[in-house]
Amino acid sequence: MKQSVLKVEGMSCGHCVSAIEKALVQVGASGKVDLAGKKVAVDYDESKVSLGAIKAAIEDQGYDVV
Repeated sequence: MKQSVLKVEGMSCGHCVSAIEKALVQVGASGKVDLAGKKVAVDYDESKVSLGAIKAAIEDQGYDVV
């Protein structure tokens, strides 16, 4: 398993946390959202999902990965 921390703009509430965590599960990853820090710590298996796919899943929910 690999872990990456992504800076994500546009998160502001519990719904944001839920939407991002659900999107991560759908692509085969898991994550912990830090609203105050505007960060998402993501755990994933590089052989199953790429970091690019994870970023795209978050961006598909309407947030900006910077």
